[in-house]
Amino acid sequence: MERAAAYGFSAAMSGAFLLSCLLFAALNRRQRAPYMDEAFHVPQAQAYCEGRFQQWDPMITTLPGLYLVSVGIAKPAAWLFGWPGGIACSTAMLRFINLLFSVGNFYLLYLLLSKMHPKNKFPI
Repeated sequence: MERAAAYGFSAAMSGAFLLSCLLFAALNRRQRAPYMDEAFHVPQAQAYCEGRFQQWDPMITTLPGLYLVSVGIAKPAAWLFGWPGGIACSTAMLRFINLLFSVGNFYLLYLLLSKMHPKNKFPI
């Protein structure tokens, strides 16, 4: 990656993360309780956080991957920072994990676009 392109990508990634964090903070101040489909997904993720992996809400039609990854991020973070279990699997923390996934998606989009449109290094 060229230096200018690396700086541009770094600035875009930082800007996207900053904007996402600002939106995250505003949303969590105004809407603390689960809303829309979070009413199904938050209790399911919290059940996984408590180790109840056999519990499943029949209203959920998606695979349990995000719940497992959320537990894999929230539980070690709770242990590392000394948070009680209620904070580690709170609605706000689960939303923050989704924010981290959105930043990861931004990076994956960049990789995809750079594969689809590679720069011509040897102009004719």
